[in-house]
Amino acid sequence: MKFDEFKRREVSRRQFLGRSAQQAAGVAVGVVGLAGVVSGSVRSQDSANDRLGIGVIGVRNQGRLLATGLAKINGVEIRSLCDVDESQFAPAIREVIDAGQRTPTTVRDFRQMLDDPTIHAVVIATPDHWHASMTSLACQAGKDVYLESPCTHSLGEGDMLVDVATRSHRIVQVGLQQRSGAHFQSAIQFVQSGKLGSVRMAKAWIVHRRKSIGHRDFVEVPQNVDYAAWLGPAPTRAFQPNRFHFNWRWFWDYGGGELAHWGVHMLDVAQWGLQVSTPNRVSAVGGKYSFDDDQETPDALSVQYDFGQKSILWEQRLWSSHGVEGRSSGVAFHGDNGTLVVDRGGWKVYDHGEVIAADSSDLLSAHLGNFVDCIRTRKAPAADLSVGLASASLCHLGNAAYRAGHELRLNQ
Repeated sequence: MKFDEFKRREVSRRQFLGRSAQQAAGVAVGVVGLAGVVSGSVRSQDSANDRLGIGVIGVRNQGRLLATGLAKINGVEIRSLCDVDESQFAPAIREVIDAGQRTPTTVRDFRQMLDDPTIHAVVIATPDHWHASMTSLACQAGKDVYLESPCTHSLGEGDMLVDVATRSHRIVQVGLQQRSGAHFQSAIQFVQSGKLGSVRMAKAWIVHRRKSIGHRDFVEVPQNVDYAAWLGPAPTRAFQPNRFHFNWRWFWDYGGGELAHWGVHMLDVAQWGLQVSTPNRVSAVGGKYSFDDDQETPDALSVQYDFGQKSILWEQRLWSSHGVEGRSSGVAFHGDNGTLVVDRGGWKVYDHGEVIAADSSDLLSAHLGNFVDCIRTRKAPAADLSVGLASASLCHLGNAAYRAGHELRLNQ
């Protein structure tokens, strides 16, 4: 199957985004004079105490972690929290206050946040199927964006996002925090230094034991949940608990399985080190080998990405505890003169003749700090949209090859 075939299948999603953009026109009215933003940058003497106002959309788990991390940065104020589930507000507010901030406001509709002139940037930590449309609307409303990875839910969303972000002159930082980690940066520098010889192959993986989600019946929507807003651009269906909090990622309507959950991070590192972008061919094998439950995505998957003279191999096993290279997740770069293995705990070179290694470094706070710095300076962030889209595309192509049941050929 050709690459263009998959892009053509994104028509309905693009139509939704087009409608959303039209609906956003009202939101964008008056944004030209948005308080705190002049010529695309935050004023140096504006708002109380010259603080950067940030809103967080989706405050369960990762969103709450990001809110807390940003709350600890000097000159940043978490001014508003948004979630379709009211039960998520109390713990998120408590953590923001514990980080030394004032009590933020709460909203159920993210568009209220986009219309707030005291908010200069938003964090988008929603399920994947909302990422592209929400980012588009935020950029049109004059907000800079910290977007959790993967930055898109499908291949067809990438061009639209780049166009909107470019035309609106917005900063978009994708949540690939390895890009800001000192030990990941030094690992990539070593790989590209030539000290490993010619590096033609990388392997990325995640191996751990996830629990089965079982089988659940459709039920009434919980009282405090705006389920229609949660679904957004996804197909309409009755509420099923297994498709909601966290487990949404195991269903194609909302996520891309483990490949999009953890794979996007490790594949980004592999792609970064090999200096490759779009593969020529993608093949995948896998399936639900262990779990008998409602999940649609595979619990075992191997994907081969062929870039011509270089290749990347992805492997996942979600019912095993014996990882690759002694690590549950990571990336191995194989060169003529040795192999470098890196994960969030550090990196080490093997078969090189001397011991070369580095310990772990800060990732998330460094990445959030980079985002805040770029809002103020208007410099490109460590993981801009071009970086985020490259790694997300590998996830989408791997899943597409798996679901098609045969090799995909691109650029041919």
